[in-house]
Amino acid sequence: MPPRKRAAAAAGQGELLSVSSTKEIQDILWKAADKLRGSMDAAQYKEFVLGLVFLKYVSDAFAERREELAADPELAQIPEHRRAAFLEEKDEYTEKNVFWVPPTARWEHISENAASAEGGVGVLLDTAMDEVMQANKKTLNGVLPKIFNRDNVDQKRLKELVDLISDARFTGHGDRPAQDVLGETYEYFLERFARAEGKRAGEFYTPASVVRLIVEVLEPYEGRVYDPACGSGGMFVQSGKFVKKWKGQDHTHDIAIYGQEANERTWRLAKMNLAIHGMDPKGIGKRWADTFTEDKYPDLRFDFVMANPPFNMSDWARKMDDRRWRYGVPPLSNANYAWLQHIVSKLGDRGSAGVVLSNGSMSSKQSGEGEIRAAMVEADLVSCMIALPGNLFRTTAIPACLWFLTKDKSPQGTKALEDRRSRVLFIDARAMGTMVDRTERILTEEDLEKISDTYHAWRGTKSARDKGLSYEDVPGYCYSATLEEIEKHDYVLTPGRYVGAAEVEEDLDAEPVGERIARLTKELFERLDESARLDAVVREQLGRIGG
Repeated sequence: MPPRKRAAAAAGQGELLSVSSTKEIQDILWKAADKLRGSMDAAQYKEFVLGLVFLKYVSDAFAERREELAADPELAQIPEHRRAAFLEEKDEYTEKNVFWVPPTARWEHISENAASAEGGVGVLLDTAMDEVMQANKKTLNGVLPKIFNRDNVDQKRLKELVDLISDARFTGHGDRPAQDVLGETYEYFLERFARAEGKRAGEFYTPASVVRLIVEVLEPYEGRVYDPACGSGGMFVQSGKFVKKWKGQDHTHDIAIYGQEANERTWRLAKMNLAIHGMDPKGIGKRWADTFTEDKYPDLRFDFVMANPPFNMSDWARKMDDRRWRYGVPPLSNANYAWLQHIVSKLGDRGSAGVVLSNGSMSSKQSGEGEIRAAMVEADLVSCMIALPGNLFRTTAIPACLWFLTKDKSPQGTKALEDRRSRVLFIDARAMGTMVDRTERILTEEDLEKISDTYHAWRGTKSARDKGLSYEDVPGYCYSATLEEIEKHDYVLTPGRYVGAAEVEEDLDAEPVGERIARLTKELFERLDESARLDAVVREQLGRIGG
């Protein structure tokens, strides 16, 4: 495309042209997009910005495919008058899993006409969204937002944002394709919205380090992956990244994704998130739906299930005779054990699951929850319990844990795993993680590796054997318990009960306990005396003022 001559009217536009890192581009786009918020509803604003990023992605992917076709030597053999028609053949794009983008929906058209569009650029964007959905009905019907021409949208600032996105260098980042860069930008915006919305963000966002931990433990190299409360699709995206990292881009379709989301707006975000990462968005259905009242996959079983369902959800849609309640009817006041049993019901014969729940799920005995937990333990479904550190979730102050479930703890034939039948691994990770600011903690690369290595060493997986890892209990951190031990603890699954206290090495240079107590006692009395003196001075001064 020839360079366009236009004034750099948008604030930050010059900045964008001078930067090259994805992070710098993301920060500049966020600041520009933030100016548009105005009186816009937070949920609408989220759709607004992410919708723009998505439209830019489908247009860039379309343009890249078009350039591939134009560079094909065989095209030179076609008469010139037929070449343009060939480049507009829809099948040449869709057969490569590239969305078809009609001419007036392409970013080039929007950018070139943004300044002159009658009614403002919002009209162009709403039209483009509608045309892309109509051209790709099977996967995008009803997904994209058409909210750009509303009264509460500042058309001048919207044009500035369009100009910025037009100039952002989503290509030219080494050997990384535009899809990866735009995918990261989408994830970046999701995280920023989660931070901005606080507790309300729980329905669409799970902290990246928690998602990575679940994926690293489960190792979804191939098979069906399911999330019954998929939010914006983060579990699926990370699973795809895992496969790409260990098996290569050509194997990303070795996993098939299936999901369900009850919130319409969040379901839209998930559809866009999957598409922008090159994953099939059809996997999360044609519509949003409640997992408990309308299970979209009643007869399917899965190799991996990953979920971060709403914590301690009350007043949910329960049927007493539901076939999923194999281990006991969960209480109406709390859906934690409804989620767990639903997930167990979805596991294939050798399926495994990772689930984020509140800490209370590990020990609660209210309304029959203790009995359900005991039945699940005795059925040998619980593989591993991980206590997470605090402050990982901006969306809730409730402490969280990870449940890992499995249908088969045997060596599994040629996999040659460790036989862990009638055993459960407990990991206490509460002391791990790093605070990135005053209120948020993340699990570092080292933390993620340590925890996942511990699990794989215990299970004896191929990845552990390749690293030469072997498992052993570590006081204060991990312990492999028998079902008999768990029964003695009345089926409470809190890791702290099993791992014990960490061993403390004796410091030969440390101050003797008796001397330390005497010193601290002396310091305390000195501070109390000083406090009494200052109290007397304050009283005297106040008395003079009052006199």
